[in-house]
Amino acid sequence: MSIYKQILGDQFYRLQPMLQKRYTLPDGKPFKATGTMNKISGGPKWLLPLFLLGTRWKFLFPEQGENIPFSIVNSSRIGANGENQVHWERIFQFPKKKRYFNALMSLDFNEGVVKDYLGEPSLFYSELAFFVSKEGHMRIESRKQRFVIGSIEIPLSKIFQGILQVNEYYIEERDVFSIHVVITNPLIGNLFEYEGEFRADDF
Repeated sequence: MSIYKQILGDQFYRLQPMLQKRYTLPDGKPFKATGTMNKISGGPKWLLPLFLLGTRWKFLFPEQGENIPFSIVNSSRIGANGENQVHWERIFQFPKKKRYFNALMSLDFNEGVVKDYLGEPSLFYSELAFFVSKEGHMRIESRKQRFVIGSIEIPLSKIFQGILQVNEYYIEERDVFSIHVVITNPLIGNLFEYEGEFRADDF
């Protein structure tokens, strides 16, 4: 059973059927898709050095634009500690650069959250809460966050966090998944946002 079915419980079956299929992730069969991000935007220019540094860890990036080719691969695996994990590889193909926004997720069933380690190696940790909207959309929101330095994890107060909101749904008429990701900060405002569509390669 995928970590997403476990965390959502009975809610999982209220997802749109194609979202259920996408998040089931049977063993040995990754979810692969390609598409286009209609819009990618970021925060203020003074954050440019931080976003450039993030590219070294396949985390955040400074490029912005419209109609950017996109691909995603979600792969299930067993971690060194024996827990079920899902690796997320998200690639944004800008005209002169290929940028990544990668993560490794696992389940903390006792806390009712998905553990999300962002970057390779991990640079940032966020607890994620998963919900199903009344329309059958997948909704994701961030909770506690930590800055990661090797084996050390430093808790971040709310004022320093990147607050995540995700809405993903399926458009039957066009046979595409639609995604909208927004990361904001209480002081700075918008930090990172992308919105677009993708189509599964082998559904």
